[in-house]
Amino acid sequence: MEQIKQFLRSRSFIGTIVSLLAIAAISLAFFYPDALEGNVLRQHDMQQGAAIGHEAEAFREATGETTRWTNSLFSGMPTFQIAPSYPSSSLISWVNTLMGLGLPSPANLVAMMMIGFFILLLSMKMRWYVALTGAIAYGFSSYFIIIIGAGHIWKFVTLAYVPPTIAGVLLCYRGRYLAGGAMTAFFAMMQIASNHVQMTYYFMFVIAGISIAILIWSAGRGQLRRWLAATGVLAVAGIIAAGANLPSLYNTYEYSKETMRGGHSELTQPDNCANSSSGGLDRDYITQYSYGTAETFTLLIPDLKGGASMKPEKGSSKMLTLADTDKARDLAAKGEIDRQELQYLGYMSQYFGEPEGTNGPVYVGALIVALFILGCFIVKGPIKWALLALTALSILLALGRNCMWLTDLMIDYMPMYSKFRTVESILVIAEFTMPLLAIMALQKLLTTPDAWQRFRRPMTWSFGMVLALCLAGILIPGIYGSPIGGSDRQIDAMISQSLSAGGADQATLQYFSLENPRIYAAVETIRNSMVSGDALRSFMIVAAGAIVLAVCMRGRLKAGVAIGAIGAIVLLDLFTVDKRYVDSESFVAKRLALAPQFPLSDADRAILADTSMNYRVMDMQRFWQADPSYHHKSIGGYHAAKLTRYQDLIDRHLQPLLSGNPSEADFRVLDMLNARYVITGQGEAVLNDRALGNAWIADSLIYVDGADAEMAALSEIDPAQTAVADRRFTATLGASTMAKTPGDTIFETTYAPNRLTYHARSAKGGVAVFSEVYFPWGWKATIDGKEAEIGRVNYLLRAMRIPAGSHTIEMRFDPDSLKTTTATAYASIILVYLALAAAIAAGFRRIMAGQSVSTAEKDVD
Repeated sequence: MEQIKQFLRSRSFIGTIVSLLAIAAISLAFFYPDALEGNVLRQHDMQQGAAIGHEAEAFREATGETTRWTNSLFSGMPTFQIAPSYPSSSLISWVNTLMGLGLPSPANLVAMMMIGFFILLLSMKMRWYVALTGAIAYGFSSYFIIIIGAGHIWKFVTLAYVPPTIAGVLLCYRGRYLAGGAMTAFFAMMQIASNHVQMTYYFMFVIAGISIAILIWSAGRGQLRRWLAATGVLAVAGIIAAGANLPSLYNTYEYSKETMRGGHSELTQPDNCANSSSGGLDRDYITQYSYGTAETFTLLIPDLKGGASMKPEKGSSKMLTLADTDKARDLAAKGEIDRQELQYLGYMSQYFGEPEGTNGPVYVGALIVALFILGCFIVKGPIKWALLALTALSILLALGRNCMWLTDLMIDYMPMYSKFRTVESILVIAEFTMPLLAIMALQKLLTTPDAWQRFRRPMTWSFGMVLALCLAGILIPGIYGSPIGGSDRQIDAMISQSLSAGGADQATLQYFSLENPRIYAAVETIRNSMVSGDALRSFMIVAAGAIVLAVCMRGRLKAGVAIGAIGAIVLLDLFTVDKRYVDSESFVAKRLALAPQFPLSDADRAILADTSMNYRVMDMQRFWQADPSYHHKSIGGYHAAKLTRYQDLIDRHLQPLLSGNPSEADFRVLDMLNARYVITGQGEAVLNDRALGNAWIADSLIYVDGADAEMAALSEIDPAQTAVADRRFTATLGASTMAKTPGDTIFETTYAPNRLTYHARSAKGGVAVFSEVYFPWGWKATIDGKEAEIGRVNYLLRAMRIPAGSHTIEMRFDPDSLKTTTATAYASIILVYLALAAAIAAGFRRIMAGQSVSTAEKDVD
């Protein structure tokens, strides 16, 4: 008992409690007063999720049942990547509340991020106040705040569980097999449960890099057996963590095979299609949202490329334009631009980096960059080399199309790399490695005797290099690239096109364009001022940090005080930059948040007045948006992992309808999808009386060989009369000759997203076609209670051979994989908790014995 009392009185325990209180206070302060008042961020992605998941959520509330299929978008698709939730999830959901300290949202998210990094640094034997400084640096890295504003919540939670997972890895390699294995399994389980495979995939690079670095270190010291033992424990921990999430992982993997991310269309691609990638997304699609070469320096100077294109504000996205800047208003006040020229600047984005636009730059903090570079010189051991290599790799890969030789290598030879887009998001690795090495350097500076004599030169070079980069931005802002970007030319061309359409003369066109010297000079001046202003800001941050460290290293300031000052500088730096991207204006008052997010239009009301059981809606103006899915079963929608065959149908037959150049075959495809209503570009609801309904019996069935022939036949056949099928479905659908009689009929009798029933009557039997998307597994069919097979016709739709007479047909989406994987998940979660309990018990025994660490532990940091 005395040992426990000593532990509770120890500086490390008290420091940990103080750190947690500080983390809670800082998190609440950033979102004050909104988090405390219950105000909410109506983030764009969260609204999209609410729209496409509305049918499934309403079904769950009405029946208590979870559906794995929805018809709310793209004529029907699984919900595995919309709102995945499995019975085993109830055993682990409490962890998120604990890690967020029970704080109101979104303060709880930032707390999670800081606590995860704090755990990592404590496991690396950092002093608590050093670990707190590192936690602040990691938790407030700009990208994390930006993705909160954008609504990428599960990406954020995944990233929050990465550092403690790495903590478990490092403990294992230090010989703490039980504690390290249990910690790795526990936090990896939570990381995978957050269901952002791309982020987890990226941090497998980090784990691999650390493992390889320690392997080289171990080999040089004859400790390969120890490395193999630790790696074996980690492999088991990873398998258990994956098993705890097997329902999500397995169904996502199987589902991905049928989507754009799992492979290319079965249709023959043009010979000149040079951008395809084997077994994944197209290269152009993968490299959308690539970081610019000079843009990499936003790690040091946040507004180097103008900051953000837009900002969340009151539940919507506000475009940030040059006209919104203080500098533009100052130019107008001085008469350097007139009111009309200022109006033109209202079309020009503040951001002038890559053409896609951004919600904000990746900024890790100016002082953190300086400390990171210092760490490259003064920190020793394999972890330093791993962090350095991983930082360089992530920066190069984030360049995407701007470093295509490396991107091509990764796409062609790195498994799964071609499944993901938005390559610039791999900078999350640098956002992890740079603060970690920076804090390792900080710890080294403040714990090494005679630090001033030993580290004065590397510190001078490191900080001097960073200050020089900032000074270049202050004096020559154009050194980081032209302030006129490619997107500016595009916007300028659009303005000219709009004015030309309005009958503007040549003089007006030249006045309202970048050809106007005053406008060009104004754009250049405003953007250069943004670069030089932030470069000066970063210069001052780095200089302040250098002064504090120099005074401390010379013995004139206590280490604890110096760390407090460094932590304050880091917090002030990141806190104020992050407020540019999310602030109180981004929130919606709680009372307003309760209002409907998707108000009904006149067209919506007219369509919903139709009480027919089950039909679809084609919204021409909002085809690619999620909003229509909230009220209707939509032909279109928004999702990053559409079924490949549905995308094929969009490309060949629905896109011409959207572009205004349709053929008769395109209208027939719309009919077979049961698009009972079309909302025109003018917002009017038009009844499509040609829609074929929920099901019909084909007059004839044609068999063809392969996807190309199937798609080609759709341009020839009348789906109301003829069905076309791949020859591989011959055994399922039977002979192609049929004899439909006038009295044959089939109609839907009940509807639920995961269960459909029909009544069919046929004199001689035949093939029934259903206006439902075919999916190769999970759907089970019965005829009068007896199992029946589902085939595919018309490239996309379900079909069944029905016998003569009157029959009841039922289709139910009930994948067998859910049952087996859920049982595995329960067993794995129990194993994780047992391992964690054993590790805690072992730690308790060490405390009772008065030991701080395992006698087997070796320092490989």
